[in-house]
Formats: sequence, structure tokens, C-alpha cells
Amino acid sequence: MKIEVKSNCPLNSFQPCRHNPNTGAEVDEWACAIAWLPMLLIENSQQQRQTGAAVESFRNEMVKANEVSQQVLLAAATATPKLIGGI
Repeated sequence: MKIEVKSNCPLNSFQPCRHNPNTGAEVDEWACAIAWLPMLLIENSQQQRQTGAAVESFRNEMVKANEVSQQVLLAAATATPKLIGGI
């Protein structure tokens, strides 16, 4: 959709993203920021999905590390101490 820039736009100097999040094609078009809102909302949703996936991956790694730490602590707690020098 081609929109002519008018002087009545409150966000006239806003520069939107430079690619279409649906197609990945470069966007070489200036328009009112309010006209760009649907495309920016789609881009925001994509970024939120990527962030959620990264957080989930980090959580899984932390769960693995905690399980290993618990196993080490449990092994240390159940091991019988060896006396040095027979005392």
C-alpha cells in the first residue's frame, strides 16, 4: 500500500523497519508510522517468539546444570570420609 507523506502526521519523522517481516523483501517506502503499525506488530511478534525460544533454551541448560550439581552434592554427602594416618 503506497501512502503519501502528509504534514499532518504526528510521527512524520519516524523511520520504520527496512524489511517486510512477511516476505523479507526490502522496503523502500516512507509513510506515516501509523500506516506502518500492522507491519511493526508482525515484526514485534516474531521477535517475541525468538526471545521466548532463547529463554526456554537457557532454562533447559540451567536445569541440566542444576541436576549435575545436585548429583555431585549428593555423592559428596553420602561418601564415607577417609581418615589420614589412621586416626
